Amino acid sequence: MPIISMFYGIIIRMYSEKDGQHNTPHIHAEYQGEEMVMSLEGELISGKIPAKKQKQVEVWIDIHHDELYADWKILLEGEKYFRIEPLK
Repeated sequence: MPIISMFYGIIIRMYSEKDGQHNTPHIHAEYQGEEMVMSLEGELISGKIPAKKQKQVEVWIDIHHDELYADWKILLEGEKYFRIEPLK
């Protein structure tokens, strides 16, 4: 699963599965061994990370919404993804 961004100890990944079975566009966020899955609309799908880190991920998703959807489409086509700027 490609890493599309990293910031404040959080690793953001997105599956690259051509014609994948994933219906809801989402990312995986990992922080110190804990992981959550969040939709690109900012809804928690599963898992958890500390509340402060989750809020940072939500803000990052909001800032990079269009880029995330572009990466989602690219990865579903089996193409090379692009990295997204970290939260600063």
